[in-house]
Parts: sequence; structure tokens; C-alpha cells
Amino acid sequence: MYTIAEMPEPLDAERHKRLLECETATIGHFRSSGFVDPEIRCQLDEVRIAGVAVTLSLPPGDGTLLNHAMRLLRAGDVLVIDRQGDRRHACWGGVLTDVGKRIGLGGVIIDGTATDRATLREYAFPVWSRGVSAMTTKLANQGGTMNVPISVGGVVVRPGDVVVADENGVVVLPPDDVDAVIDHTLALQEQEERILERLAAGECLPDISGATRLVAAALADTP
Repeated sequence: MYTIAEMPEPLDAERHKRLLECETATIGHFRSSGFVDPEIRCQLDEVRIAGVAVTLSLPPGDGTLLNHAMRLLRAGDVLVIDRQGDRRHACWGGVLTDVGKRIGLGGVIIDGTATDRATLREYAFPVWSRGVSAMTTKLANQGGTMNVPISVGGVVVRPGDVVVADENGVVVLPPDDVDAVIDHTLALQEQEERILERLAAGECLPDISGATRLVAAALADTP
């Protein structure tokens, strides 16, 4: 049985531009939720994407709904795929990469495997997955869901959530949190630049960060 809900609102251009300046590791300095299992890794070395999540849940071994979804996806969307525990059958490969590139798809996050890694790199198409597999899905017509909440890498992903992903990982943000996350992330990245300048001038990192002060205070309180 298939369930296909309405497509979420796309990410506006200004937020998209600002999110592309945000490193996932910087977001990780102040947030603890929304981070996808780090075993789901990018198949490219250096990349960053941001966009709204379009969600799919596919039965093991079946890629029928994914093929159908390619006529519904839009430029900038981030396709997030729950493989329902299937790590053997790769659902994304060279042909879908070509189609995704033509659409302008922002990227693909798979809680499972992909294939045709050489093609992914040739097209510089951003795919995060639990590795690659030579065994692929078939058009088994077993059903699935589109734009329904799913679980990917230990994170609940709802259609319309905002995904930021780079070579360090994937973070999923509720839409209402996006502006605050952008502001705090960019402020921290500016602060890091100032720290690097101070290090270049000869200062010591634990003095700048306050780590030495904390350790000294703890030692002073030790009987």
C-alpha cells in the first residue's frame, strides 16, 4: 500500500544561503538533538547542502516508490530515505543520480546503502549513506510512504524539516529553530576566527578557552 502526502514548502532563498555558511560541527557545539548516526556518511569528500526534507520509507528490497518520487521532487529538495532496516539493497545509483542532477535535487540522505560510487563522484552529487552495495532494489511494487514522518539514523525526520549536511555529518532542524540556529552558528564561527588570530599571535588555547582556569579551580577545591 502506498501513502503519498503533499510536498512541504521549499526553503526560502535567504535561509538557504545563510545555512550554506553553517558547518554541522559548529551546530554540534551547542545542540545535542537532530544529529543523524555518524555511520551515515557522505560519499563525497567536501560538500555542504541545506534544504527541506522530503521523506520516503521504502520496504526492504523495493525501489518502486523512489522511482515514482523522481517526478515529484523539486530543485533544492533534500530526499531523506528510511530503508526500514535494509542495508543490503542499494536504492540509489547512477541512473537516479543523473535524474537527481537534472532536477537540481539538493542531496540524498539514506539510512541504508547506495551504489555506483564512481558515478556519484563524477557527478559530484551529494549522497549520504551507510556505505555502498552491489545488490540493488527492484520494482517490487510493495508500497511505502512519502512525506510522512520517518526515522533515519536515530532521528525522527518530518517532511518540511530543514536538513543541513556536510562531510562531517547530517543535522535535522525543526523549521521554527532554523533562524536561531543560523544566528548562533555564524556567531560561533566568527568567534573561532578570532581565536585563530589570537593563537597566531602566540596566545595559548586553554588560556583563551578558559580550560586552564577551570582545571585550576577544580584542583584548588580538591582536599
